Amino acid sequence: MLDPVLLAQELIRCPSITPQDAGVMDVLTKHLKSLGFVCHRMTFKDAPGEPTENLYARLGTAQPNLCFAGHVDVVPPGDMSRWSVDPFAAAIKDGFLIGRGAEDMKGAIGAFVAAVSEYVKTSFAGSISLLISGDEEGVAVNGTRKMLPWLKEKGEIIDACIVGEPTNPTTLGQMAKIGRRGSAYGKLTIIGKQGHAAYPDLADNPVTSLIEILHRFNTTPIDEGSEFFPSSNLQVTSVDVGNPAGNVIPAEAQANFNIRFSDRHSVKTIEGWVRAQIQKTKAKYDLQWRVSGEAFITPPGKLSGLIQEAAKKVTGLTPELSTTGGTSDARFIKDICPVVEFGTTGTTAHAVDEKVRVEDIINLKEIYLHVLRGFLG
Repeated sequence: MLDPVLLAQELIRCPSITPQDAGVMDVLTKHLKSLGFVCHRMTFKDAPGEPTENLYARLGTAQPNLCFAGHVDVVPPGDMSRWSVDPFAAAIKDGFLIGRGAEDMKGAIGAFVAAVSEYVKTSFAGSISLLISGDEEGVAVNGTRKMLPWLKEKGEIIDACIVGEPTNPTTLGQMAKIGRRGSAYGKLTIIGKQGHAAYPDLADNPVTSLIEILHRFNTTPIDEGSEFFPSSNLQVTSVDVGNPAGNVIPAEAQANFNIRFSDRHSVKTIEGWVRAQIQKTKAKYDLQWRVSGEAFITPPGKLSGLIQEAAKKVTGLTPELSTTGGTSDARFIKDICPVVEFGTTGTTAHAVDEKVRVEDIINLKEIYLHVLRGFLG
């Protein structure tokens, strides 16, 4: 049987800063092949992303096929002098495994593969698979998004999927994700007429209209949320005029914003809401729109129930079923099967001295093992 902590360390020691592989897929493939998995390595390289290595591995040919999805790419460590240890040394200190990717999400990958190494010593019905991307922390165009059509082309069917994102706020067993809010980004440009500040009647100040619009954004409720979703919210992330002269009314004013929206909205309806707020001012404007994902929900069912039961058995806590947080590759996987996210804590993900409790990795392995037994027998 594989040791989940040693495997997590081995993965962390590959500095796979997105979308670089740095040997991490070789490490994972080696261990999976030793367990009998058939491994398919695939590289996608469409712009605007960089060439990205991905992996689909399957043990067994029968249904149901329980899949574990995750990513081995990590964000850059930042200023390495601020770390207490080398971010890619995978040091253990005071009961914590420290390193970039420890929480997000090489600790969970190590836990699942170790759970499989114990589970496969007994017979089971169905199949186990892993869908591992190298492009989740980047632009996410050459990873899971591309692997799903490949699966369909090859006739691969996934019946349910666990995504090993760090879902627990502070303590293992607190939370599983059964959906995610939609996410869209807007860049709003208000087009005015430049002029002298002393003669405002000869100009059209775009800043005035922008302030009014941003006030509407911040004071007008979008919706009241739903059973599993909090209310939608819009956050202004920057305001830019680019005007160095104090006595000049600028020609344009810009603002960037992000909306996280509930399942009461689609991308189409949320854009309609944004445009309606803008158009109340009669300002001339340009809106550039970028979509990260639609809101989605996997209603509570067999997989989420098994995760709750397993976490309760191992930790004493029953995970709350939530849709909070950012986006993940679950936004793609939900198109082919029920998907639930459950991994380590996420307290230090992307931070300096990212770390996870060694005990949590061991307990997460036990949780995954219980889920495998409950789903496949």
